[in-house]
Amino acid sequence: QVQLVESGGGLVQPGGSLRLSCAASGSRFRINVMGWYRQAPGKERELVASITSGGSTNYADSVKGRFTISRGTAQNTVYLQMNSLKPEDTAVYYCIFSQVGRNYWGQGTQVTVSS
Repeated sequence: QVQLVESGGGLVQPGGSLRLSCAASGSRFRINVMGWYRQAPGKERELVASITSGGSTNYADSVKGRFTISRGTAQNTVYLQMNSLKPEDTAVYYCIFSQVGRNYWGQGTQVTVSS
């Protein structure tokens, strides 16, 4: 069973930065996709960014140029560097790990952008 552990959320002022981390354990396969979704109050969960095990990335238009997703040196770790944060980035951020047609989700970490 794959398990995800997230960290790095918090409260930050507009224009500030945060870095989210996610580590997946229990996977037997090297080919996978990892990423981040977010869900704001009253809104649907949306994709923020994703990265394949080969390093290909995909970003939501709303975060392009401000957020960077990357893989860690440890297997099945992923980071989301968030710069120039805006109040509209406030949401619960969820890590996702996808492999062999199955999705696994982290518990979520709150990101609040407010002055």
